[in-house]
Amino acid sequence: MDKIKQIEAFVNAAEKGSLAKASLVLGITPVMLGRRIDALERRLGIKLMHRTTRHLTLTERGTVFLDHCRKILDELEQAEQMIGEGLNKATGHLIVSAPAAFGRKHVAPHAPAFLVSNPEVRISFNLSDQVVDLVREGYDMSIRIGGSIDPGLVAVKLCSNHRVVCASPDYLQKNGTPKTLKDLGAHNCLTFNLQGGQQRGWHFKENNRTVIVRTSGNLDCNDGELLHRWCLEGYGLAWRSTWEIQSELASGKLVTVLDDFALPSYDIMAVYPRQIYLPLKTRLFIDHLKAIYTSPEYWTRPH
Repeated sequence: MDKIKQIEAFVNAAEKGSLAKASLVLGITPVMLGRRIDALERRLGIKLMHRTTRHLTLTERGTVFLDHCRKILDELEQAEQMIGEGLNKATGHLIVSAPAAFGRKHVAPHAPAFLVSNPEVRISFNLSDQVVDLVREGYDMSIRIGGSIDPGLVAVKLCSNHRVVCASPDYLQKNGTPKTLKDLGAHNCLTFNLQGGQQRGWHFKENNRTVIVRTSGNLDCNDGELLHRWCLEGYGLAWRSTWEIQSELASGKLVTVLDDFALPSYDIMAVYPRQIYLPLKTRLFIDHLKAIYTSPEYWTRPH
């Protein structure tokens, strides 16, 4: 007798509380349903439930086995959906979170092309530098740049990226080039501030460990694009991601310093809740972004 049919009989009987009600769901007679449960118990060598003509109660082992059986049936259903969906176009509402500046430049602009190929998908973006709780707030995926990832999430690397200290050639000509982390104390550092004007420091790798340098300068703000502009205009050093400054580095408008101390762990990642079945809309959008980001010329051209 089919194992799946036995499990379906057991789960439905346990959930409905009687063989008669469960048999109506499965479209078989109560006698046939009872035989399937009998066969399951014989195969396992344990008693799963106590049955009368009107009532049934699970044994202790039956209660434990019921949880596993539910998961088996859920996974089977999701697998069938996945295969079926793979033969069709992606559909549904895709809700995406991304850092504000990165999302404006490198995520949202690529949505229209994705929708041309996937016209039955609708996309909503939340662009914010706050890290959102994907599960609690109902997001399908998020774009993250560096940082730790919760064990309940899956991270897919989209492209390499790291944080570097940079400046304009004019600034370095006038103020000199820092060679060590201690040299930062003699420079005007353009820093990102948090609420209340607090600064979070710049992170580096020194002697195989992460160190935080508390920098100082006469300009700070909570907007990365403004820091980028000040750096280009020669007002000081800035600690920026390579995704933001790659085109200026290629053109020579900006120059990196202290490269030996740069942290390598600021990759750009797509993050989504850990699950058995990843919806096609999410998987295809991740693939869409990855194909764009891994193009050799993408990061060197102006955006």
